Amino acid sequence: MWTKAYLRQALFADIATGFVTSTLALGVRFQGHITPEYAVLSLALPVMWVAALRLAGAYDPRFIGTGSDEFRKVINAGVSLTAFLAILSYAVNTELSRFYLLVTMPGVTVLGLVIRYAKRKRLHRQRAAGLCMSTVVAVGHEPAVADLINELRRDSYHGLSVVATCLAGPADPASDVDKVAGVPVFGNVHQVTDAVRRSGADAVAVLSCPEIDAIMLRQLAWELEKTGTDLVVAPALLDVAGPRTTVRPTAGLTLLHVDHPQLSGPRQVLKGLFDRCMAGMALLMLSPLFLVLAVAIKLNDKGPALFTQTRVGKDGETFRIYKFRTMVVDAEARLAELMPANDSDGVLFKLRRDPRITAIGAKLRKYSVDELPQLINVVKGEMSLVGPRPALPVEAAQYADHVRRRLVVKPGLTGMWQVNGRSDLSWEESVRLDLRYVENWSFALDLQILWKTVSVILRGSGAY
Repeated sequence: MWTKAYLRQALFADIATGFVTSTLALGVRFQGHITPEYAVLSLALPVMWVAALRLAGAYDPRFIGTGSDEFRKVINAGVSLTAFLAILSYAVNTELSRFYLLVTMPGVTVLGLVIRYAKRKRLHRQRAAGLCMSTVVAVGHEPAVADLINELRRDSYHGLSVVATCLAGPADPASDVDKVAGVPVFGNVHQVTDAVRRSGADAVAVLSCPEIDAIMLRQLAWELEKTGTDLVVAPALLDVAGPRTTVRPTAGLTLLHVDHPQLSGPRQVLKGLFDRCMAGMALLMLSPLFLVLAVAIKLNDKGPALFTQTRVGKDGETFRIYKFRTMVVDAEARLAELMPANDSDGVLFKLRRDPRITAIGAKLRKYSVDELPQLINVVKGEMSLVGPRPALPVEAAQYADHVRRRLVVKPGLTGMWQVNGRSDLSWEESVRLDLRYVENWSFALDLQILWKTVSVILRGSGAY
């Protein structure tokens, strides 16, 4: 029901957008002397705009609240409608006013993006309160199902809530077989349909496991089709995103072709140039703030304003990282005595109430202001604006083989770990996010992370 209401509200907002932009264009362009042709066109514009959005898939329930995909469809609708009006004008030999098009087409597109951004933020707030959620039956091995449940709980904005599980393979004797991460187990992989009926779930998420072959998956899809339940299948390559994958039918088989990640070439050169230019301009603009902070830190305890430390960069090369000092001067010497109180579950050391942090340091950490001197490392080419978390040598020495994949790119001033929980993340979650970034890097992804970093820092959550 909430899905229908969401789309209905979007439809009415898009119609209103068409009327507002067309009325504005007529008022400015013709100033009361409106010709019949433009009057008809302006009345038809809201209908054409809604039709363009419909054809672009902007009202597809699967893309509600997804962000970039939803915005992309609105932009595609705007471009397509502009092209249609240009072709129509040429076909009927009628010259449309350029000013009219410059007001209406960018106007409906921009307003359409603003409307969906506002609705998306409102939807995220509702989902954080447990509303507007889709219920899911998770199917797979217990560890994978538990990871999915915990991730969806942490990132509620996805709008998915696991209400039942069906486990594949033998259960772990050390775990509670009745529940996985607090979610009840409704049987094995052969009882998925019954679990859907009993739980009233909206969708089934099948995680990668050898027990579910193509025949079983096909039969499951047929059974779920009768009830209109959605089926979502996670491939074995969980952290490889769409741009790197292509479905290719070959010899009667449907094969998933996986391209190599973009770790070199012109796009990486462009990334480096963008990073250095943006970091250089940021340093110039923030230099007065740097001076004020340096004086404040110095006056706080007479210690140095900057803190430098050895970190591991691309290909395992070490460099000196720059940060505003947020701890007492002898913080490194006191690390050993605090190790038993480590809040982290991995190779990282995290302490929520670290006694070494100074009063001013706590404020700097909350909003990540202490990280700003790393812009110097970006200008020097040792770091990137976006990338994996820069690791300490002692941490990198403990990396498993698959974790060392983080070192094939430059570490970042921010990254997926920054916009998905910061210090609240476990070691496994931070590794998974960093590897996902490495495998799916794109310039658009960097811009998206930079945009999200601003809102995360302003909230000041997950930092200590």
